[in-house]
Amino acid sequence: MPVGVTINALSVLLGGIFGTLGGKHMSKNFKDGLNMVFGACSMTMGIFSIAPMKNMSAVIFAVIIGTGLGLAFHLGDKINHAAKWMQQLIMKVFPKLNSLDSGMETAEFDATLVTVIVLFCASGTGIYGALTEGMNGDTSILIFKSILDFFTAAIFAANLGYVVSLIAVPQFIIFVLLFLFAGFIFPLTTPTMILDFKAVGGVLMLATGFRMVKLMMFPTADMIPAMIVALPLSWIWINWIGPLL
Repeated sequence: MPVGVTINALSVLLGGIFGTLGGKHMSKNFKDGLNMVFGACSMTMGIFSIAPMKNMSAVIFAVIIGTGLGLAFHLGDKINHAAKWMQQLIMKVFPKLNSLDSGMETAEFDATLVTVIVLFCASGTGIYGALTEGMNGDTSILIFKSILDFFTAAIFAANLGYVVSLIAVPQFIIFVLLFLFAGFIFPLTTPTMILDFKAVGGVLMLATGFRMVKLMMFPTADMIPAMIVALPLSWIWINWIGPLL
């Protein structure tokens, strides 16, 4: 059962409701302070995931090659386009949840909502967490993400309203599909490959933390393919390159 995925979706759902009801009482300093702490927590989890890696060269190659592929195919732009389509679909199904309810201009409301959709549905941490749970049942990444997502959803819902809670639906669908896909991959892996995969995910979490504290705006969406190439590159290093060294 995708326990971590379910908890993560519920955190967005409940965070959106909580933020809509009481989030407007949060001061700007309070919101900014929480975001800084979220960034530090993300970097801490990233370092924790990177530490046990077995093949540093394979991990580095995966990050470089995966990010290169993401940039070459403009993956970040494609994710934004998909989020815009999702935003339009939500507005058609729930036309009353619009910018007039939040006091924001329509363009600002739409742009902010797209940002939130990408953050919850296509973040490197979420994809990494769903794949990890599908492979070995480890829910720790998604539990950590759920804590962050609850408060993040509350902060965004203070301005956007209940529409933030609806993002839990596509998020759950996407992460369940990743969870199921990972279940087919796991029998083909080894413990060493899993540790290298986790290290690549840790790099993405570290980059996400830097973005959250606005220290360095890493192209985290374009870095997502690194998790796809991590396992095959680790296998190649273990079976082909490692024995030659």
